[in-house]
Amino acid sequence: MKKFMNRPADYVDEMLDGLVAAHPSLERCGASRRVIRRAGGARPGKVGIASGGGSGHLPLFTGYVGHGLLDSCSIGNVFEGPNLESCMEAIQFADGGRGVLCLYGNYGGDRMNFDMAGEMLEAEGIVTRTVLGTDDIASAGPDEAAKRRGVAGLILAYKTAGAAAEAGADLDDVTRIAAKTVAATRTIGVALAPCQVPTASAPTFSLGPDEIEMGMGIHGEPGIWRDRLKPADALVDEMLERLIADAPAGASDRVVVLVNGLGATPLEELFILYRRVASGLGERGISVARPLVGAFVTSMEMAGASISLCFVDDELERLIGAPASCPFWIVP
Repeated sequence: MKKFMNRPADYVDEMLDGLVAAHPSLERCGASRRVIRRAGGARPGKVGIASGGGSGHLPLFTGYVGHGLLDSCSIGNVFEGPNLESCMEAIQFADGGRGVLCLYGNYGGDRMNFDMAGEMLEAEGIVTRTVLGTDDIASAGPDEAAKRRGVAGLILAYKTAGAAAEAGADLDDVTRIAAKTVAATRTIGVALAPCQVPTASAPTFSLGPDEIEMGMGIHGEPGIWRDRLKPADALVDEMLERLIADAPAGASDRVVVLVNGLGATPLEELFILYRRVASGLGERGISVARPLVGAFVTSMEMAGASISLCFVDDELERLIGAPASCPFWIVP
């Protein structure tokens, strides 16, 4: 696969330099040089929200630093979690004196380094809480939901927790909102073609020219089934069926819908998918509170898409609709 790059080893650092050069609302900071924060630093008196993860998923993670969303974000190499130093710095740069929520995906390396960072910063008087994104229903069954990976639905928790923090909520309430959003969100994806990490000599997985894989993770983790390409409507129908069957107990009949492109999928095709999502939900008596269609969480140049449903109540719907602004997502 062809890529615009110089040396593979410089891929992430040169990307971060370009990101902050293009978006003055962001700053690259810390001794690690692997933290992005809001320009000007943390707002005193506001609960901070820090996240982190591997590169290769823009706009996730660093692209969601901004008003009403994240305060800071640590970033690792492509498909590798951030190191301990950058996790510590992300928490420090997010701290405005009222504690910091660490909000990131459920991956082993990320958990280990953020947990260690939080423990070490307790000595500095920084209080932290943690909420993990666990929305990928293909990665574990409902009885093992705590083992699920965090994928595109994580950004909805960024949005609600960020809105609560901007409105002055305390750390416990911001944490509650993030956890509530995660508990209300379900995601499943389908892959059409692989991607390739800049330092690798081959794609992350292989699919035949007429093959697809349902439930594949955003790093190429194995999915539920592999088969020949099916019509878009048939794929959406199965994805909706799986998502709704996995809905949380007492779920509302109103959802925020995220139809997300994984990197190489044209917007035209995402709208073909959303067309069927909207009609399928309507047939089931479920209304759409807010549609989101686009490349919100990618996997390099992987071809494919994911669908997320967040079953909202009045509180979550209000917070998702609250004003926010970052380089890749503006809610007026």
